[in-house]
Amino acid sequence: MRANVFRGVNQFGIEEVERPKAGPGEAVVRMTLTTICGTDLHIVRGEYPVKPGLVIGHEFVGVIEELGPGVESYQAGQRVLVGAVTPCGQCRACLSGLLSQCGHGGGHEALGGWRLGNTLNGVQAEYVRVPSAQANLAPIPDELTDEQVVLLADIASTGFSGAESGRVRIGDAVVVFAQGPIGLCASLGARLMGAALVIGVDGDENRLKMARRMGVDEVLDYRQVDVVREVKRLTGGGADVAIEALGTQGTFENALRCLRPGGTLSSLGVYSGKLELSYDAFAAGLGDHHVVTTLCPGGKERMRRLMEMVRGKRVDLTPLLTHHFKLDDIRSAYALFGERREGVIKVAIRP
Repeated sequence: MRANVFRGVNQFGIEEVERPKAGPGEAVVRMTLTTICGTDLHIVRGEYPVKPGLVIGHEFVGVIEELGPGVESYQAGQRVLVGAVTPCGQCRACLSGLLSQCGHGGGHEALGGWRLGNTLNGVQAEYVRVPSAQANLAPIPDELTDEQVVLLADIASTGFSGAESGRVRIGDAVVVFAQGPIGLCASLGARLMGAALVIGVDGDENRLKMARRMGVDEVLDYRQVDVVREVKRLTGGGADVAIEALGTQGTFENALRCLRPGGTLSSLGVYSGKLELSYDAFAAGLGDHHVVTTLCPGGKERMRRLMEMVRGKRVDLTPLLTHHFKLDDIRSAYALFGERREGVIKVAIRP
C-alpha cells in the first residue's frame, strides 16, 4: 500500500509499504479521508520524537476491511470513525474512567493512549491497523458524510474537552487563546456548554475571520489590543474560564492573567522546553485559581456522542476543511499547512 512515511527531520513522503493484517482484537480499516494535524508538523520538524519508518497521521474515517479474532458486532464494509486516542478499555486507567490515559501507549507515558502515528503506524495511508478495535470502532450513521465527522477524531474531541475539563457553566464568560483548529473547537465547545460570552484571541486575520464565522462572540487581535485589559473590560473583571490552546509561555501566562479570582485555566496546548510561572500572573498563589490539563478523549462512545452532536445539527465543522489534496500530493499539503498559506485551517487528504 501507499503511505506517508517519516524518515528523519523534514524527510518524509509517500512510499510503498507492507499492507497491515488484523491480529487478535484488531481491525484493518481502508482509509477514505484523513487530515494533517499540528502534531504531525511537530513530528516532521523533529520537535516530537518518533522512530524513523513510522507512518504518520491520527485523524481519519474509513471502511472496515478485515476483522481479527475476538472483534464482534462489526462487519467488513462498515463505515467507521476511530478516535486519535485508542483506549484498550481494560487497563487500570480505562476502568477508572481515564480513557485518554490508557496504559498501552508505551514509551510516551505522558501522552497516554495516543498510539496511531506515534508508537504505531498511523493513518496517512491507504490502510491502517486499529488496536483494541472493539473499544474504538464507532459506526458512522448513514446520513453523515466523511467530511462531517473526520474532525471529531481529534481536534473536536480535544477542543470540546477544554471546555468540559474547565467546567464551563451556563452564563460563563470564556476566553480562548489561539483560534487554530483546536482553539476554534474549544470556542465552539464553550458555547455548547452554555457560555454566555466567548472571546477568541489570535494574531492571524484568517483565523480571526473563521472564529467570527463559527460564532465566537468577540475576537481580539493581540497585535492591536492589550488582551488582558480588554478581556477584563468585556467580562467585568475577568473570565470564568480561560482555555489555552497553543502551548506557549506567553499564552499560558496571559490566560492566567485574564481570570477572575476563583477562575479556571483549562490547558490544551502541548508545551516544549521550559514553562515558567510568573508569580503575578499566578496571583502569588492566592487567587483560588484552578489549572487543569486534558488529553484528547478517545474511544467509540466518545466518538458516538460527538457524531450525535453533528447529527443533531448542534455543530458543523465542515467549514474548517479549507483545502483538499490527494495522498500522493501530501508533501505539498504539509507545506501549505505548515506555512499557513491561503487561509488554511485544516487540510483533508484522500487516497
